[in-house]
Amino acid sequence: MSLIQTISFPPLGDDRGSLVALEANKAVPFDVKRVYYIFGTLPHVSRGFHAHRALKQIAVCVAGKCRMILDNGKFKEEVWLDSPTKGLLITELIWHEMHDFSPDCVLLVLADEHYDEMDYIRDYDDFKQLILGRKHV
Repeated sequence: MSLIQTISFPPLGDDRGSLVALEANKAVPFDVKRVYYIFGTLPHVSRGFHAHRALKQIAVCVAGKCRMILDNGKFKEEVWLDSPTKGLLITELIWHEMHDFSPDCVLLVLADEHYDEMDYIRDYDDFKQLILGRKHV
C-alpha cells in the first residue's frame, strides 16, 4: 500500500478565474478543527520532521511547490505538491518532512484536531521504536 494518498480538488471557475472549495466531510474526509499555512520558507530550509499519534492532515500547496517525504517506519515515499487542486492526506503515525520549497510556496494544512503538543513525536528514533512496538512514547 502506498503512503501517498492524494485527493483531487476540482477547480470551479469561469473566465474570471478559478476557485477550489474545501468542505469538511466532503472534499476533506474529516471535520476540520485547525487550519494553518507555511510561507516565506528560506532557501535550503526543510520543515516537519515529526509524526503524530492521532492527528490527520491534508496539505495543499496553494501557491508554488514543495517536496514531501512520508515515512511509515518501514519505507519512505516522496511526492511533489505543486498544484492547488492536489491535497496530500497525512494520517497518524506517518513521519513527514517538507523540502525544496519554492520561493513563492504557500503550504496550507487542514487538521482534524486542535494543536496538541502531546500528539507530536519529534524524535525519529522514538518514532521507529513506537512503530516497532518496543516503546511507548
